[in-house]
Amino acid sequence: MDAKSPIREHDTASAGWRPDRCDRVALVLQGGGALGAYQAGVYQALHEAGIEPDWVSGVSIGAINAAIIAGNPPERRLERLKTFWERITDRRIWAYTPDGDIFRQMRNATSSWMTMLQGQPGFFSPHGTSPWLSPAGAKSATSYYDTAALRETLLELVDFDLVNNGPVRFAVGAVNVLSGNFIYFDSAEEEIAPDHVMASGALPPALPMVKIGTDHYWDGGIVSNTPLQHLLDEDSRLNTLVFQVDLFSARGELPRDIHDVMARHKDIMYSSRTRYTTDLYKRLHIWKTRLAQALAKLPEETLSDDERRMRDELARLPEITILHLIYQQKAYEGQAKDHEFSGTSMREHWQSGYEDTRRTLKRKQWMEMPREGAGIVIHDVHRLD
Repeated sequence: MDAKSPIREHDTASAGWRPDRCDRVALVLQGGGALGAYQAGVYQALHEAGIEPDWVSGVSIGAINAAIIAGNPPERRLERLKTFWERITDRRIWAYTPDGDIFRQMRNATSSWMTMLQGQPGFFSPHGTSPWLSPAGAKSATSYYDTAALRETLLELVDFDLVNNGPVRFAVGAVNVLSGNFIYFDSAEEEIAPDHVMASGALPPALPMVKIGTDHYWDGGIVSNTPLQHLLDEDSRLNTLVFQVDLFSARGELPRDIHDVMARHKDIMYSSRTRYTTDLYKRLHIWKTRLAQALAKLPEETLSDDERRMRDELARLPEITILHLIYQQKAYEGQAKDHEFSGTSMREHWQSGYEDTRRTLKRKQWMEMPREGAGIVIHDVHRLD
């Protein structure tokens, strides 16, 4: 495949393969803690297929993966992702795990308890004093863990000059602690620093809020666990192929015990509203198309300057194809799957993302842009409709 010269995404598409009439490839990454290795596997499959994103956006762990991708040249991205995930899962749980779901459940439970007690290397560590015993206003009073290690990891693995000035547009979502408003930190609008990435992943009460300027921020997943809306709301005429990667499934089975209830509750709470968002966007696109058709029928002299501008803008609405990949949890995984950071589980999650994406890429027709005027089309590797 012939690679194009990498230049800023908002000018034109950057390096990498894309289908006909596609101006931009976007990678949209949901939050989900330890499950984020699935997203790294997705990227590996895309990288091997010669598909590199022009836009990456994320929430929580998706923000960290997105920063590593945007903050490195294509030839180093996979290596840096592996370094990150191997570092934060570099703790031996058991020397040997017998075969069988019951033993994996026991091992995963041990792993999640170790995370809660000790934190994760290169990521977060427990405060010396419990927040319950800390005086108001103390550094340890508003979270259980400190994320100084994550800052050092980001500074080592991410070139923030490349994030801000490279070929890939970068955006992460966070929540303003005081106002409760969701906000996106976008490299097209402001200078991105480690604090912006850490703010997107500052899930309370485990991790501390992050101060940026005069405001404090928490994990964007509190309000919206997918940054897809930011991409769709952008005032752009770029035809876009989107890889939307979710780590919690909205669909599931009826719980049979309290552990199932807790796991299902978390899945529903953090699952992406991708289909709701895309359905809403489809309806909006239909009405915009109808308005454009109505304005086109009116005599030129009857239109105001604003109406002419609106007619011309609506005549160039973009087409968007979304390939939706959702992590499907294993039978032995429970409600702690997002903070179970064992190396074994990490490799399983990574492999699942890799295999799901390779399966998706085999459907060549899914990679095509919608016909002109169709608006938005979504394909799901796990559900055909």
